[in-house]
Amino acid sequence: MGKITGFMEYERIEEGYRPIPERVKHYKEFVIGLNDEQAKVQGARCMDCGTPFCNSGCPVNNIIPDFNDLVYRADWQNAFAVLDSTNNFPEFTGRICPAPCEEACVLNVNDDAVGIKSLEHAIIDRAWENKWVAPRPAKIKTGKKVAVVGSGPAGMAAAQQLARAGHDVTLFEKNDRIGGLLRYGIPDFKMEKVHIDRRVEQMKAEGVTFRTGVMVGKLPEGSKVTNWAKETISPEELQKQFDAVLLTGGAEQSRDLPVPGRDLDGIHFAMEFLPQQNKINAGDKVKGQLRADGKHVIVIGGGDTGSDCVGTSNRHGAVSVTQFELMPQPPEEENRPLTWPYWPIKLRTSSSHEEGCEREFAISTKEFIGDKGKVTGLKTVRVEWKDGKMIEVPGSEQVLKADLVLLAMGFVSPVATILEGFGIDKDARGNAKATVDFIGGYATNVPKVFAAGDMRRGQSLVVWAIREGRQAARSVDEFLMGFSDLPR
Repeated sequence: MGKITGFMEYERIEEGYRPIPERVKHYKEFVIGLNDEQAKVQGARCMDCGTPFCNSGCPVNNIIPDFNDLVYRADWQNAFAVLDSTNNFPEFTGRICPAPCEEACVLNVNDDAVGIKSLEHAIIDRAWENKWVAPRPAKIKTGKKVAVVGSGPAGMAAAQQLARAGHDVTLFEKNDRIGGLLRYGIPDFKMEKVHIDRRVEQMKAEGVTFRTGVMVGKLPEGSKVTNWAKETISPEELQKQFDAVLLTGGAEQSRDLPVPGRDLDGIHFAMEFLPQQNKINAGDKVKGQLRADGKHVIVIGGGDTGSDCVGTSNRHGAVSVTQFELMPQPPEEENRPLTWPYWPIKLRTSSSHEEGCEREFAISTKEFIGDKGKVTGLKTVRVEWKDGKMIEVPGSEQVLKADLVLLAMGFVSPVATILEGFGIDKDARGNAKATVDFIGGYATNVPKVFAAGDMRRGQSLVVWAIREGRQAARSVDEFLMGFSDLPR
C-alpha cells in the first residue's frame, strides 16, 4: 500500500475523450490515458483492504493492489511484471473490458472505485513503449502438436501459454486475419488492430504457427456467420494430425428477430455490418458495403454490440440513430449495499451514445414495414414486465421510420455444425459441454478434444475468454505431459 490516507485525499480521475466533433470523423482510438502524475494519484487511492475483492471480481484474478502500489511508487516495470503474470493481453482488457474489478472495489461501497482499468491501460502502454513486452520462447520443446481452432482472445491466450510450455502450436482462423471478434467485431475506435498485430508477432517469435483462411468443419447452408475461408479441414483430419485439439471459436450464432417483414432488404445482423468497416479500415475493399450514410438507423439490442453499431453509424453519417432495449430503463445509480461486490444493473452510457443516439427502453418490435422490398419502418409496442412476463401496453403501438435496421440482440450459441462435426456433446444452451474442474477441466466427451471461451461458456467478455484460454492451456498441457507448470 502506497499512501495510507490516499483514498480519503484524492478523487477518482477518469480517462479523457477527444471532442465528439473531432472523433466521429475517423476510426482511431480517442481515449486520452492518464499521465504519470494522474496514475500515481489513482494508485494512491487503493486501500489496504483486508480482503481485496477486486482480485476475485477480475476473471483473470489480476493482482490489482500490488500493481496499484507499484504505480504509486512509479515502479512501472515491476507493475507490468505483476500485470503480465495473470493477463496475457492487458492492452485488450485495458481498452474494452467493462471492469468488473472496479464494481468489486471495496472503496466502491460508499465512494468512487479506484480507476483500475485506467491503470491497467497505462501500465501496458508504457510497457510497449519501453520494449518490456518481449517474446518468451520455450527453452525445451516437448514434440507434442496442438491445434487451437479460433483466434479470438481465448484462442490467442491458450496458444501463447501452450507455446511457452514447449508444444508446437498451430492456431487456425477461418477469416483472413487473426483476432476473432477482437478483429472484426470490435470497432477500431474502441481498439485499433495494431494491438493484435504486435501480439501476433510476439507469438510467432514464441513458436506459434498461424493459419488464416482455414475453416475447420463446415457452416450450415445460408449461414450469416462471417467466413472468409479459402480452404477447409475436416475434424477427422485435425484429430489425426495433432496430439490435442482445443476449440476456442466464438458464440457466433446471432439471435434473430423472426417477426413479419424480416426478409425485407435493409435488415441485417450487427455482425454483417461491423466486420465490413473493420476490413475497410485495414485497407481492404468491400463490395456492396452496408452503409448508414443519410439513413435513419434503428439498432435493436441495448448491449455493447448495439453501442458499437451506434458509433459506427454516426461515423458513416447517419441522419438519426435510435437504439431499442426490451427491458425497462435501469436506475442511474445502483443500490450498492444490495449489489456490491457483484456486477450491478444500472444505466450505462457509452461514448457512442454520447456521440448521438436516441435510446428507447421497454419497447418491442412487432413488425418490419417496407415498400418495394425495402424496409421503411418498424411497428413497435411498449411493454411492461409483471411477474417475470412481458405484457404489451394497450394503445402504445407506433410506427418509427427506419432505412437500416441492425439486429444486435446478442449471440445464442456457437455454430452447431462445428460441434457436431467433432461429435461433441452440447449443454442445454447449445455450447460445448465441458467442466472447468481443476483435474480434467475443459475436456469434451471426445478424446483429446477440449473447448474453452465462448465455445464452452457462451457469449461473454474478453476477460473471461482470456481466463478460459489460460486455464484450458493448463488442462491440455497436463493431458499431454501428465503434469503442468502453467498457471491456472
